[in-house]
Amino acid sequence: MTARQHQQRFEHLLQQHRGIVFKVAALYSRSVVDRDDLMQEISAQLWRSFGSYDEARAKFSTWTYRIALNVAISQARRARWSDGERFEPLEARHLETVGGGETIAEPDERLTALYAFIGQLDELNRALILLYLEDRSYTEMADVLGISETNVATKISRIKQKLRAQMTGVAVTGA
Repeated sequence: MTARQHQQRFEHLLQQHRGIVFKVAALYSRSVVDRDDLMQEISAQLWRSFGSYDEARAKFSTWTYRIALNVAISQARRARWSDGERFEPLEARHLETVGGGETIAEPDERLTALYAFIGQLDELNRALILLYLEDRSYTEMADVLGISETNVATKISRIKQKLRAQMTGVAVTGA
């Protein structure tokens, strides 16, 4: 494959999976500007790593999630170390458009509460809930995050329990 064909293949695959990059960046960003910067950083890392992508070992979407989440989590940790802050809760305004300019409908109150809840999660649980909301299998989630399927199931159960409690105003014990 020529260098140009390699680049075209990457561009085609990235275009098909731009929603993954957008969603990960939106969940780990404080603002629209931060989101756009993170999308650029993720895309650059995907390109740098594309030579080592092996479609026999993983689907492109799985590989993209793994790299995007690693970049986002690394950047989140650097930002937290440099300014000593936790991320602000995710707000619906961070999800105003999908990478190609597709507008997302105005969120209702429950959706806004869900975004706020997700924004309060630590990096691993935030990544896990993103994959869960994308209907990824436990096997794929475990592969992307480098944890066991049992751990995935346990963490999702605890996140659901906390979310249910937050939405209904009931305290959660031991979670």
